[in-house]
Amino acid sequence: MRGLIRLIPLLVFLCAIARGAIAIPAAEISSPPSADRVKQLVREAARDGWAPHARALREAAVAAYEKNRTEAASAWFRLYQWALLLGESEDAFTGRWIMAVQEARVAHANMQRTFAPPRRPLSWYLAPELQQWMLSNRAWSDEFFGLLQPVDYVPAVFRTLNTLHEREPEMFKRYANLALAIAVVFDVPPPPDWPHGQTNASLATRGWPAPRDAFNWWIREDRAGRTYHTLTKLGADELRFVVDAAAPFDELEWTQQVANYPLDQLERAYTMIQYRTDRVTRQQMLWPKKSYTLHEILGDGGICVDQGYFATQVGKARGVPTLLFMGAGNDGRHAWFGFLNAKQQWKLDAGRYAEQRFATGYTRDPQTWRILSDHELLFLSERFRRRTSYRQSRVHAEFAVDFLGREDFAAAAAAARKAVNYERRNQVAWETLIEAEKRLGRDAKAREATLNEAALAFQSFPDLAVLYTKRRIESLRSRGETSAAELEEQRLARKHLGNRRDLTVQSAREILQRAVATQPLAEQVRTYHGLLDRYGRDGGIAFLDQVIAPFCDHLLDLNHAAEARLVVDRARAVMAVQSGTQLEQEFNRLTEKLRRR
Repeated sequence: MRGLIRLIPLLVFLCAIARGAIAIPAAEISSPPSADRVKQLVREAARDGWAPHARALREAAVAAYEKNRTEAASAWFRLYQWALLLGESEDAFTGRWIMAVQEARVAHANMQRTFAPPRRPLSWYLAPELQQWMLSNRAWSDEFFGLLQPVDYVPAVFRTLNTLHEREPEMFKRYANLALAIAVVFDVPPPPDWPHGQTNASLATRGWPAPRDAFNWWIREDRAGRTYHTLTKLGADELRFVVDAAAPFDELEWTQQVANYPLDQLERAYTMIQYRTDRVTRQQMLWPKKSYTLHEILGDGGICVDQGYFATQVGKARGVPTLLFMGAGNDGRHAWFGFLNAKQQWKLDAGRYAEQRFATGYTRDPQTWRILSDHELLFLSERFRRRTSYRQSRVHAEFAVDFLGREDFAAAAAAARKAVNYERRNQVAWETLIEAEKRLGRDAKAREATLNEAALAFQSFPDLAVLYTKRRIESLRSRGETSAAELEEQRLARKHLGNRRDLTVQSAREILQRAVATQPLAEQVRTYHGLLDRYGRDGGIAFLDQVIAPFCDHLLDLNHAAEARLVVDRARAVMAVQSGTQLEQEFNRLTEKLRRR
């Protein structure tokens, strides 16, 4: 009797699954799910939960995919994704999310430290009416799953979406991408060094406004005609660079009066701020006053980071996606900004001085807090993801990822190959194909050929081309082709010497790191001097930061201070350091550090 009693909960659970799992007739699978099917699904999920439906939805999606009904397959697959996400328990999700944040290294001091998540499904945060709309709106569902990242805290994302929907559902539907952008940006607090690290953390606003206040403010500005982009026509991936405004709304409104430039002249907002050369002379890189407002920046002037920050807020006040960039050039460090222009293209060099030859700039992605380079952003701004060919590619890539997760490696490889055939720039598809070939046991030469294909596919985007080329070099080295690997590594460093010195410096750093790890000291020094002669002349501060200074620290650790001083003195001569530049100041600091040893 006692054993039977123990079986009762299990029997109840199994009955619930049997009752809750939907049955999808074969005739229905060849077409996208109907509105009635979605209504039934939401209704039954409200009674039985979402988890029991996931398997049937996946089977429908795979059956449609195998029949080459890609449109239907994609639609069923999207419902399957919703069922998985909505049916996941909050405690299980939170554990997975913490691991993702740690792996991505995007945790920061302002984030919540401890969690005690309840064992309830994530669907708990969404009203049934909102679930119905989300699952029925295919375009928005595509936007959602295209934007969602492993480091997005979905309980907070859903809570924000529900809050914005419950007050004015019709306005939510019209501005759904704006709502999504706010939800994925506001899911965790911004880090302490946001919007940039050159102010005291107590001076700038370091938190988000209430999501409803932000939603209503940008809607009001858009409907009043004060935004330069129509917000309903921007994707959530672009709007996330609008809603991340650091200045309060009253300051944003003030900029509309004092910096009333049209969109094609927005970069003039940068030069509105008088450049304070006296601060640079005094090496006063931190904001010196007791508060940091847009009014004060305009009144007192500032250095380049203040100019860039001011200009980004002017743009966001007008509904323009903007980014603050920082980078290193030949003679110093610099900050500038980028914005989405009237042609829906990113202009990424506003306030960036061509004579300084800044190789690349870096910004923060406010959705993930990952560092983005301006070249990565150029990849995003190609807008090829809105083309029919990419949508077809995405369908195959999503199935490839699913097959890979279920260890059907042959199916994953086949689907991923179809994906890259439709769109060569689908990076998810390339990554899935490379992993599937590895799991299938393909030999190293075959996998190197795929890596080479990927590098060629991204030859217009050097960051990605270099990524795949380096992985091919690692493969060559791992199978004993050391000479071939080193020749390819040197070729890679030379390739970007003229237009992407940041990649050249990166390659030089890696060559030196390998020498330090594997060669005797005398050979390490010879390697260093060779790199200095080949790549250091125009390497600027980046070469100093990534090659010279680390090698000096290495020599100091080995108690070779005299050799370290020679390294610096020769570098100063080779790089022809000009008097009065930031580069000279950096060299002087390094020299003083060595003098004290």
